Amino acid sequence: MLTLAVFALAGLIFVASSNAAKGTDIRTDASLLKLSDLVQERSGNNADLDRSAAAVRRDVDALAKRDDGSSAAEDKRLRALEDRAGTRPLSGDAVTVTLDDAPPDATAAPGYPQPQPNDLVIHQQDLQAVVNALWHGGARGIRVMDQRLIATSAVRCVGNTLILQGRVYSPPYRITAVGDPAKLHKAIDAAPSIQNYLLYVQAYGLGWDVHDDGRTTLPGYTGTTDLHYARPVH
Repeated sequence: MLTLAVFALAGLIFVASSNAAKGTDIRTDASLLKLSDLVQERSGNNADLDRSAAAVRRDVDALAKRDDGSSAAEDKRLRALEDRAGTRPLSGDAVTVTLDDAPPDATAAPGYPQPQPNDLVIHQQDLQAVVNALWHGGARGIRVMDQRLIATSAVRCVGNTLILQGRVYSPPYRITAVGDPAKLHKAIDAAPSIQNYLLYVQAYGLGWDVHDDGRTTLPGYTGTTDLHYARPVH
């Protein structure tokens, strides 16, 4: 009876596999199932859509300015609101901070314990620490990689990849802020979270670079500004 039960179970598994495969090889090449490839593809598609949306928005803005008959004062007020929202390009003196994972063969500096895997990669709190310090230092605008941050931007990491406004990035991570360079440097040096990160730079070789860019132009934010939120079910 036990033998018959085992054969019956095996037959059931074979039938289920056949139905799932539908004539195809269910043991597909691993490259086709690689999630990172899909993520990168979707990230590229999002970047293309962002550029397309930005071009359409520029056309709409140009038509609106031509046809709405608004006064100079109204146009000035609108530009001021766009500047505050981060949807217009911003120029000024800039500082760029670059963070990077440790080298693959990284070992501990003398006097430090051998690193764990999490000690050798950039984490979300490291990026957030830099962004927060730059805002605290009076940054008028910030760009992370090639995207402008706005009030609703969220810097999130999954593993050692950055997900920002629907797009995915790998290290090294570059954060550029327009503002008073002296105040920006002072805020970076004073941030406790950054001081903690610099201990790992010294111990395990994580990447860290801060330099002045001179006059730089940050792009305006081109993504959606619609807010999505939950509604209570009555």
